[in-house]
Amino acid sequence: MAPERIVLRFNATTSDKPVIYHLVKKYNLIINILKARINPHKEGMMVLELHGEPEQYAHGLEYLRSMGVTIQPLSEQVQHNETICNHCGACINVCPSGALYLERPDMKVKFDNEKCLVCLMCVKACPYKAMEVYF
Repeated sequence: MAPERIVLRFNATTSDKPVIYHLVKKYNLIINILKARINPHKEGMMVLELHGEPEQYAHGLEYLRSMGVTIQPLSEQVQHNETICNHCGACINVCPSGALYLERPDMKVKFDNEKCLVCLMCVKACPYKAMEVYF
């Protein structure tokens, strides 16, 4: 099964539980944490890629729900607007995944959406606002 990108939202009572550990140990799922944060109220959010055998995947999601974790598909996406891009490369230096790169010999900024982690660093770095977020 191909990895699914999902968003997990934790309330204050579940944010300190080892749910990721149990997904790996009990359900044999492979997890790649793309982004995570906990606010001062101990509510958490985590974006991750999750994959494994379909039956184990379903059981893992069921386990998360039983723990009070809200699960959403990742509906946020970054897009590169080439019409306003000046190809300055400011976004390339901050991209941790290599989704943005300079194509040679044209020296044009290119974007590989499959590699994008939706960290939004490029959106903040682009002086021309050529990197856009869609929900």
